[in-house]
Amino acid sequence: MADLFLLSEAQMRRIEPFFPLSHGIARVDDRRVISGIVFVIRNGLRWRDAPADYGPHKTIYNRFVRWSRLGVFNKIFAELARKGASRSG
Repeated sequence: MADLFLLSEAQMRRIEPFFPLSHGIARVDDRRVISGIVFVIRNGLRWRDAPADYGPHKTIYNRFVRWSRLGVFNKIFAELARKGASRSG
């Protein structure tokens, strides 16, 4: 897994507050799955072509769809953009 893209611990700390709470069942490692989502989108891959080290492609896809419907990624992007704009101004 050393050659794969992974979000840093600092990056994860910035976005974790936006993650929905788990419903009693432990989720697959958020860092690994989110990194897999970024990897697939950045490289224009099909979900099934994600390296297995990110976890099952079905898990990566399902998390992307579920969190997209909940607006999780929109909230993350809006907050990161807001913080970036306040630093540059």
